[in-house]
Amino acid sequence: MNGSTCTAPPGAALPGAVPRSGTLTLATLAVGFIMAMIDLTAVNTALADIARDLSVPLSGLVWVVDGYTLTFAALLLAGGALGDRIGARKAYIHGLGAFLFASVLCAVAPGGATLTAARLLQGAGAALFLPSSLSLLTHTFEDDRVRARMVGTWSAMVGASSAVGPLVGGILVHEFGWRSVFWVNVPLGLLGMALAWKVIVDAPPQPRPLSLASHGLGVLALAGLSFVLIEGPVLGWGSAAVLGAAAATAVVAATLIARERRAAHPMLPRALFATGSFAAANGTGFLINLAVFGQLFLLSLYLQARGADARRTGLALMPMMMAFTAGNFSSGRISGRFGLRLPLLAGLSVGAAMALVLVALSWTMPRAPFGVLLGVIVLMNIAIGVAIPAMTATVMQVAGKAYANSGAAALNANRQIGALVGVALMGSIMHALPAWEARLPLAFGVAAVCFAGAWLLVHRHVKFELT
Repeated sequence: MNGSTCTAPPGAALPGAVPRSGTLTLATLAVGFIMAMIDLTAVNTALADIARDLSVPLSGLVWVVDGYTLTFAALLLAGGALGDRIGARKAYIHGLGAFLFASVLCAVAPGGATLTAARLLQGAGAALFLPSSLSLLTHTFEDDRVRARMVGTWSAMVGASSAVGPLVGGILVHEFGWRSVFWVNVPLGLLGMALAWKVIVDAPPQPRPLSLASHGLGVLALAGLSFVLIEGPVLGWGSAAVLGAAAATAVVAATLIARERRAAHPMLPRALFATGSFAAANGTGFLINLAVFGQLFLLSLYLQARGADARRTGLALMPMMMAFTAGNFSSGRISGRFGLRLPLLAGLSVGAAMALVLVALSWTMPRAPFGVLLGVIVLMNIAIGVAIPAMTATVMQVAGKAYANSGAAALNANRQIGALVGVALMGSIMHALPAWEARLPLAFGVAAVCFAGAWLLVHRHVKFELT
């Protein structure tokens, strides 16, 4: 600026350029989340086989999916705080190790209860390595625009793993059985740990108090919420167990909120809430995941109910997952040129409109070929794929380096809570409505409401642009 020429010493990166080691670092940090996302999406194609092999009812299948999400969401903030204390690199590697061990337990599980318990442990491992990966990414790339582009690329790599997850899962289940979905994590986990030891330069620790009581209350609140949402349709919404769990959840949640308001060192630094952008982006993440993962769970069972085996289910789901990747890849360029509001608002508005089209199609054409619905779902998911990296970049820019771990943990906790609620809600819809002709319009209506609500949050509260 001021008429000077932008120069850099030999070997140094010019402003806006990606460091030479950045690509390998980016790939290394993506391994853990790629493994987790392949596992999460691949499990959906294995649900029918798990139910048949282990005699697991619908509520049990919801627990298999949501058990992972429960501990993942509940422990993400603790994982972010622990990463601050021991160093993000160490937390990343230890989390991968725990996830790898839990995957082996899933693969050898003799029954539904054991499988659910192992999934809970998987979620705990993911809660440790995921916030550390985003924190390390933030510390690696200094320039705001480069960081936004790298976050977009990172999201696209994760999206690509989600896209191939159903196909990989379908092929594995079809050829080797459902247990192979978990065995595949062994080589991926070992590769990720080895690369992290060799490639990643640790971010400096930023020790801060770890409130075990608050984190414990958070776990109890989410566990109670999960029980109410999953078991309510089975035991009856007016049953003593469900009503007692709902009351206990409300008390625990109120206690947690009161404790955090007066705590000297809350789970989330109060500086993050200096503007509305942080809370709005987190609310957006919650609503997007509620719609996306609820949709994935429901459509997986819908296809299998229509006679598709695991491989055909994976093939049918892959285009709708690939659509997120297509949107992710374009998001970084759009954000770098126009800022974060445009991809957020445009993506969410198109997503809501396409969800309404799906409501109309599934209501007026209840026996329509899946390909008709799939075309609209692909357009909807491309739009949401554009919004997701911009949402992530919003949170990380507000958090900055000082609160990168906490910001990443908060965003991903809210997204996982959204996924948990979405899957449980779809399970409730399936229990309440026996016919798919009624289930599908209601499910797509939920997605439309979620995307429209997220649009309102962004429109009102996300104001800044990249500088």
